[in-house]
Amino acid sequence: MTELRELQEVIDVCSELKAVACCDFVGLAIQNKVGPDVRWHYATGNLNDKYKRITVRFGKGIAGKIISSGSPMMMTDYPNDIFGKMTDYPIALAEKLVSSYAVPIFFNHVPKGVLLVGKREKYSFSEEEQEKVKASALSLEQILKKHLL
Repeated sequence: MTELRELQEVIDVCSELKAVACCDFVGLAIQNKVGPDVRWHYATGNLNDKYKRITVRFGKGIAGKIISSGSPMMMTDYPNDIFGKMTDYPIALAEKLVSSYAVPIFFNHVPKGVLLVGKREKYSFSEEEQEKVKASALSLEQILKKHLL
């Protein structure tokens, strides 16, 4: 399988979202085919390559929480507005994200991935920005369907 970070369509959607949402970071996480763990596969605006080594359990971290709930999640002032410990949010720690908005990506109506946008300052994403993230997630669902199934 081609690495997701090498797919031009994925790069284009994430780069465009980074520009239109005026955010510092865009990341894409997918649940492993075998087992419950979730791994970050692609990022733009990243400070380093730590995201490639981050794996979280189903229900843990931003990605694990989104996949287990199937619902979007916003964080506006990390680490001040979180439940649990700072270390429960490794992508926010690694990328110095203070605010983020993440939505699930569905495969066959089951949440299996996450699209996250983040800023390195306190911020609350507007309804319009949230809709842009959701639209990009739908585009990525179509792209990934071709490459992961």
